[in-house]
Amino acid sequence: MHDFLRFVFLPAMRPYYTSKGAVPMLREEGLRPFGVRDKIGYLLGDLGNDFTFLLASSFLLKFYTDVMGVSPLTVGLLMMVTRFLDAFTDVAMGRICDHSRRTAAGKFKPWLRRMCVPVALLSFLLYPAFLAAAPTIVKVVWLFGVYILWGSVCYTAINIPYGSMASAISPEAGDRQSLSTWRTMGGMFAGVAVSVVVPLLAYDTVGTGEEARVVLNGGRFMLLAGVFSLLAVACYLLCYRLVTERVRVRSAEQKPPSFLDMIKNAVKNRALISIIAASVVMLFAQLTLQSMAGYVFPNYYRNAAAQSASTLVMGIAMAVAAAVAKPLAARFGKAEISAVSNVFAAAVSLALWLWRPQNVWVYVAVQGLCWLGLGLFSMVSWALITDVIDHAELKNGVREDGAVYALYSFARKLGQAAAAGFSGVLLGAVGYSEATAFDPAVTRGIFTVSTLVPAIGFLLLAAVLWFWYPLHKRQVQENTEALKQKHNE
Repeated sequence: MHDFLRFVFLPAMRPYYTSKGAVPMLREEGLRPFGVRDKIGYLLGDLGNDFTFLLASSFLLKFYTDVMGVSPLTVGLLMMVTRFLDAFTDVAMGRICDHSRRTAAGKFKPWLRRMCVPVALLSFLLYPAFLAAAPTIVKVVWLFGVYILWGSVCYTAINIPYGSMASAISPEAGDRQSLSTWRTMGGMFAGVAVSVVVPLLAYDTVGTGEEARVVLNGGRFMLLAGVFSLLAVACYLLCYRLVTERVRVRSAEQKPPSFLDMIKNAVKNRALISIIAASVVMLFAQLTLQSMAGYVFPNYYRNAAAQSASTLVMGIAMAVAAAVAKPLAARFGKAEISAVSNVFAAAVSLALWLWRPQNVWVYVAVQGLCWLGLGLFSMVSWALITDVIDHAELKNGVREDGAVYALYSFARKLGQAAAAGFSGVLLGAVGYSEATAFDPAVTRGIFTVSTLVPAIGFLLLAAVLWFWYPLHKRQVQENTEALKQKHNE
């Protein structure tokens, strides 16, 4: 046990950078090169992130509508408003990262150890089953306050450094693609854990036969949220221990530009603006699909266990995507395969909307094809932002990993806000409430929202990546060579 605690909590890494620039330097003492240890560590970081993030994106709306008795419109709008506050906290955290003093462990890693406990504790407090009988105003104020502290403050303070760290782990495009794939796999494992365990353990069946209702058990759900929070802390600490930051920017370029200059640079950067637009659309579509699963399976199909099976099918599809993403990206380009994969996902979603299969297992199987299309894009999505960071360095003459990633993360949270708010609005529009949760007209509306809205989003995303985003395969190769020459001058 003593050795394990030392392994997790007391990594003693000596400074390993030279003053020569951004070429990765290995100390004579034997600093290891990039390898599997970094990949596993980076996977664990996103596993920790998504134990809390996916729990909220998939079940927070469901918890507050079904357990706490708050209207979906109110919950959706509150989630949207608090996410928009991230316009300030994400950018501020990016600036903090860029100005942070480099420690022996690196510039970004220390934030994982500082913030892992606060973000996990606040995630647990997001689900206060003990307040189910409290007045509505108390529940709304609790949601608003805790959601801001969790998402806009603590989650931002750990996620921005974690995402920015990818550029500091290795400057090589192939290594970064590997990190993107392993990060996505971490998110997938968390998604499988959350989406399999919660439907199996947190739902009760009330009644029998045609009158049977599948309902969420608030106390049991809160207990599961606590377990996921503990797992998140363990994953963050292991990520801190396993990953090595080995890239730095030339000291003459260390000072980031002013906030206004950063915004001006972003507005003029077509690659950044287009990937921001792509992120907003992608998360709007994907999170609508995920959040509505909590209503499609227990309400439309009246089979919560099928949601767990659907997640396993998703895991298989994502594993297949992980196996083919890197060779396809190397052959055709990351943006190119992302656009094509989203067209495929849109086609599957449209087919489900038109077909409306009555057998839940047919629905699960066909939706697995949708996840295969999404998986190809997911496996390369995080490598796209490192390409944008490289492009920004060549364009602006300064490297701003934290600032660029912060703007990108803010865009993702806009997509999250849009998904949460729009899902709540549409649930309200189809007439969903505790009293009408199983009415046929309402459940048909739920099915339409869960299939048609994502299909439209996937088509828009494909269009952005193909026609607007400029960093296709040839440009990325040119940028990589230009940066190697610049850093070796």
